[in-house]
Amino acid sequence: MLPLLSIAVFLPLLGALLLMVLPDKSRRVAHTISIGFTGLTFLVTLAIWSRGIVPGGFAQVEEVSWIPAVGAAYRVGIDGLSLPLILLTSLLFLLSSIYSARVDKRPAVYVVLMLMLETASIGTFAALDALLFYVFFEVSLVSMYFMIVGWGYEDRQRAALMFFLYTLLGSLPLLLAILGMFLASDPYTFDMRVWIDNPPLTGIAAMLALIAMVFTFAVKIPSFPVHTWLPAAHVQAPTVGSVILAGVMLKFGTYGLIRFALQMTPEAFRTAGLVILAFGVFSAIYGAFVALAQTDLKKLIAYTSVNHMGYVVIAVAVAALSVDPKMRAIALDGATLQMISHGLVTGALFFLVGMLQDRAHTRDIGAFGGLLQNVPLLGWSFIIAAFASLGLPGLAHFPAEFQIFLATLNIQPWAIIAILAIVVTAGLYLRAIAKVFMGEPVEKWATMPDLDRRELAVIIPLTLLIILVGVAPSWLLDMIHTTTSTLSF
Repeated sequence: MLPLLSIAVFLPLLGALLLMVLPDKSRRVAHTISIGFTGLTFLVTLAIWSRGIVPGGFAQVEEVSWIPAVGAAYRVGIDGLSLPLILLTSLLFLLSSIYSARVDKRPAVYVVLMLMLETASIGTFAALDALLFYVFFEVSLVSMYFMIVGWGYEDRQRAALMFFLYTLLGSLPLLLAILGMFLASDPYTFDMRVWIDNPPLTGIAAMLALIAMVFTFAVKIPSFPVHTWLPAAHVQAPTVGSVILAGVMLKFGTYGLIRFALQMTPEAFRTAGLVILAFGVFSAIYGAFVALAQTDLKKLIAYTSVNHMGYVVIAVAVAALSVDPKMRAIALDGATLQMISHGLVTGALFFLVGMLQDRAHTRDIGAFGGLLQNVPLLGWSFIIAAFASLGLPGLAHFPAEFQIFLATLNIQPWAIIAILAIVVTAGLYLRAIAKVFMGEPVEKWATMPDLDRRELAVIIPLTLLIILVGVAPSWLLDMIHTTTSTLSF
């Protein structure tokens, strides 16, 4: 049987290596390889999905000895938490490759970095060895750093440095926690499955490991108060950098919070659950209010990511505090679905703002007006994605947030105050839509072109998926619930 998961992990890297050795590194060759290899990777992930997963464990596991002296191995596998994120990752990278087809500034280097980043991203979600997870987790920083520095906007160097230092230094506590669990395991191993089935740390050691992991993943999510790198990185990153950062890399934090903190230190997480829940509630409300104050469309969307990721933190904390397995599953179903819906919705919004900036060379909300008459395809696409982001029923965020707030109301009713953020989010998006797309058209933008075929090829799949997940989420929830319904801690 073909090792499809390993093929999905390393196929983009193979494309990067191919481009490196080819004598012809023209824009056409570079982007053909980019679209070809990301497209093949997406097809492979669909084949992985077709093979299915198993309840209560990991499926399609592939394992090869790596550093036998310390029990480290190349171990990859999938379950209901990781498979949806792998599918999301491969889709967003394919759409990013299509969108980037006009990049003519060092196109070969750009494509190599993007393909390396895809390998690191899929590897992070697929890894079942803690040391391997950490390697993929860290390698992703390098590619994103150089993408921001090389193709970002005016203040890109400062933003890239802030991103790199925050996330690099922030990940060191995770390494200490991994080493602590390794030293406490008998026999020594980095096998995440062993640590999940039999958490190696207890008592104060487990609490210290939890604090270390929560800090690392809070930086990556990002959650208040370690979120300040995010707006600068998003605003200065190229459009594709913003899409991948929000749609994929922020999920490293929320996925890690479940996979490591919740599953490997469950008792400590339960003890600290109320504190983590409070941070989640504050992040959700804070992100919404700060987004309300923004006049830059890109920065507005960046702060709504703090808001929406706060909901995921709330759901994970509620799951840890719940003694009812059904309510715990509802919370984790909502958390995982929120990760997927956020990738789709925020990815679409960042693409659309990038397309608008390509035309107008500004993201200032006050500079626009009446654009719906000039660019109806762009306008209606933005409106649909914005309505999804504010939680409108029938669109992607609603079924996720409904489950999160249902579980929260049942387990910790006071935390339902986070629902205030939905009202604020609705207000900020309605204001942005009114100022940018409604009202009298600004004469300056009268000749602005609407979306072309390449841009429609990017936006249409995301829009359809936003509607599909909102109207019929069961195809995703069934996959997720296969795992969440069997978790016990």
